[in-house]
Amino acid sequence: MQRWFGLDDVPDDLGPTVATLGNFDGVHRGHRVVLTRVVREARDRRATPVAVTFEPHPIAVLFPERAPALITSLGQRLDELAALGLAVLVIEFTREYAQLTPEEFVQSTFVEGLHAEAVVVGKDTRFGVRNSGDVETLRRLGVRHGFDVIALDDIGEGARWSSTQLRAELLAGNVSHAAEILGRPHRVTGTVVHGDHRGRALGYPTANLSQDHEGLVPADGVYAGWLVRLDLPAEQPDRTLPAAVSVGTNPTFDGHQRRVEAYVLDRTDLDLYGERVSVEFVARLRETLRFDGVEALVDQMEQDVARCREILSAIVPG
Repeated sequence: MQRWFGLDDVPDDLGPTVATLGNFDGVHRGHRVVLTRVVREARDRRATPVAVTFEPHPIAVLFPERAPALITSLGQRLDELAALGLAVLVIEFTREYAQLTPEEFVQSTFVEGLHAEAVVVGKDTRFGVRNSGDVETLRRLGVRHGFDVIALDDIGEGARWSSTQLRAELLAGNVSHAAEILGRPHRVTGTVVHGDHRGRALGYPTANLSQDHEGLVPADGVYAGWLVRLDLPAEQPDRTLPAAVSVGTNPTFDGHQRRVEAYVLDRTDLDLYGERVSVEFVARLRETLRFDGVEALVDQMEQDVARCREILSAIVPG
C-alpha cells in the first residue's frame, strides 16, 4: 500500500478517498473497528482508504515531560495499517502545525490533500489547535465541504479499548490482557546480536535482540511466547517458533543492561545472528529473580521451559 510523508507526497491523481485520523499507537482492536470501517466504506464508494497519522506523537512535542512510552514504532504502525489495506499519510507534528485551526486542518488535509468523500472517526476524536475541534465541528465542516462524517461509538469489553490501557497492561507485564486489547500478541522487533553466550553454556542458547529494537518492552520477567523469523517466507516451518522469553538485566550475573532474549524451545541448532526477528509475548510466567548460583538458575530455567511448552502447545501461532 502507499505511504506518503507529508501532503506534498500525495499524488495529484489519487482520486476520491475515505479517510480517518489518529495516532494509532498499538493499532489495537478499538482502532481496527474504525480502520476496517474505512476500508469497507472506501470499497463501497470506489475510493482509496487512507489513515492520517502523526509523527512524532503530539504529546511528545507539546508536553515532552508527559510523553507516553510508544507501544509501536512508526514502522510497526505503518506495517499494521498497510496489512489492514490502508494507504497512510504521515504528517510531521510540530509546534507550528499544532496551531492550525480545525477548519485549516480539515481544508488542507481532507479537502485539498485527500479529496475525502467520507471521514470515519471515533466519537471522542479531537483535532486542531488546543484540540478545539470535535465530531460536531467535523460534521459542520463536512456539510460545508461536501464530505460525509461517520462517527463510531467507543469500542471495548468492560473498559474501553485504548492505547493508554494497553500501555499500562504491558508495563505491568500483563501481556495476556494486552493481547485481548490488541487482538494478537504484543511484539518487539529487532536484529539478533551477540550477547554474553552464557545461555549456550547453560544449555539454553538465546537470541538477544539489539538495543534499537522496536516496540514497547513489557515489565521485566519470564514469558512464554513466539520468535518469528521475519526474513523467512510465511510458509516456512521454522518461521514461527515457540520460545521462552526473558526481559531484564540478568541479576544473577550482576548485569546492568536491560535485554530481551528468547530461547527457542528444544532447539540448539539455530544460527540466528543478524536475522530480523519479532518476539511475541503470550503469557507471563514469573518476575525476574536473582539466584544464589548457576545450579539454582538452571533448575528454574528447566521449570520455565516446561511451563512454556505446556502453554504454547495449546495455541496455534497467529
